[in-house]
Amino acid sequence: MKSLDHAKLAEALLPSVLAAGRIEMRHFAAGVDVEIKPDASPVTAADREAEAVLLEGLSRAARGVPVIAEESVGKASPPAPGAAYFLVDPLDGTREFASRREEFTINIGLVVGAAPAFGMIYAPALRALYVTLEPGVAVEARIAPDSEGISIAECALSPLRTREPDPNALVALESRSHRNKAAEDFFARFGVAHVKCAGSSLKFCMIARGEADFYARLGPTREWDTAAGHAVLTAAGGTVTTVDGTPLAYGKSAQSYLNPHFVAWGRQPLRPIRRSRPRD
Repeated sequence: MKSLDHAKLAEALLPSVLAAGRIEMRHFAAGVDVEIKPDASPVTAADREAEAVLLEGLSRAARGVPVIAEESVGKASPPAPGAAYFLVDPLDGTREFASRREEFTINIGLVVGAAPAFGMIYAPALRALYVTLEPGVAVEARIAPDSEGISIAECALSPLRTREPDPNALVALESRSHRNKAAEDFFARFGVAHVKCAGSSLKFCMIARGEADFYARLGPTREWDTAAGHAVLTAAGGTVTTVDGTPLAYGKSAQSYLNPHFVAWGRQPLRPIRRSRPRD
């Protein structure tokens, strides 16, 4: 892309995102049959139908920009190194969706180079939209899926800003559907006071809203799971790194877009607490 106008792109994508949200809410109300893909992840008809709408919308909003979408990734050619491309997860939190929990989202991220530059997340059941409107600026708005002809500019927008962490009262987030002991051990290294569980990319948004200090994902994810949330969190003042502190990078087509274990931080990465050594 020659230039990126965040607000213009967001407005162009909103109708398709709302249409995808309506599809998902229709399935959510009726109940869904879950299939298991070869990689052991779940998928439903809602995932596929929503993705088709989003791909059509992206073709109009950003003609010629490659798109890597979760349900059709095998049909897409890897973008050239350094090229801009979209990452789409049409229904992040399929397990939450199938369990009739409202924590599922539509994720669209734009990667430029090796880093997310734009992010748009919509949680249709919660009527919550999170989006980057310019570099360093992320906002949230309340928009119902059945809204017609509405623009983001017409909505009441609330700026997103992460909070300064209090080392004595740290709040960490953990995946509701992917809890493990490794994450609990990681939290202990920082003296976390409270752990909350949440689903989908909403964990990035919760940190961006200042509701928590970090989220550790010590399990497999793909780039389309994280790009939109990464962009929103970065614009709100946060960072996303691997466990060793290296910035989480994108464009890993040779690894089927698999992410390493990572941590989403509200500000800069925190240092583990030092424990006093026992006396001999």
